[in-house]
Amino acid sequence: MRVVSGQLLGAAWLVAVLLAACSPGPGGTGSGAAGPAVSPATHDAVFFDRGDCAAGDRVGAYREVGCSDPGARARVVSRLYGLLPASPSPAPPAATRAGDRCPPTTDFLLTVTNARPQGYACMRNLAAPHPGDPGGGGGPRTIAGDCVSTSRKGRVKETPCDGSGPHAPQFRVVEPARGGSCPAGTALYVGVGGGPAGVGCARQL
Repeated sequence: MRVVSGQLLGAAWLVAVLLAACSPGPGGTGSGAAGPAVSPATHDAVFFDRGDCAAGDRVGAYREVGCSDPGARARVVSRLYGLLPASPSPAPPAATRAGDRCPPTTDFLLTVTNARPQGYACMRNLAAPHPGDPGGGGGPRTIAGDCVSTSRKGRVKETPCDGSGPHAPQFRVVEPARGGSCPAGTALYVGVGGGPAGVGCARQL
């Protein structure tokens, strides 16, 4: 069976700037760390095409299976073609993050590198949990309703709003910046990607 390398994104890293005044600062979600292998089980023209399903194993490898397969875990909700250039920075610009091009409630991202066509598969779990849902604490994108905790100066990390993660939530993203500004009570600007501004307005919990 042909095996190709892949990439899985869990909780997204975010860039944020504490507010001194309400004007958007730099930000963006992350989209990449080395991850599992993925392999095709069908002869479709497109490996992991939109609507295809994947099964995973205990070591984090994924293979394409029929969606009625008992082992099917997740479905491809969007397929992105072409690989983005690697960045030497741990937090590349938002415009270069594949995850920002996925639907908002994507649960995780697979990167197809050694199969044709190369690119990315935005995945949604067939059953709960759904870390990509608002407040879920994961997914390749950060959206309104998500919570974050401070990780180190200038950076925060997405975490479940219900406190079930390793870090307690400190801020909640309430809405994207509109017209370059955030509402009163905003305490943090968070990179959200997936939109013209790419900045979310977060309030302290």
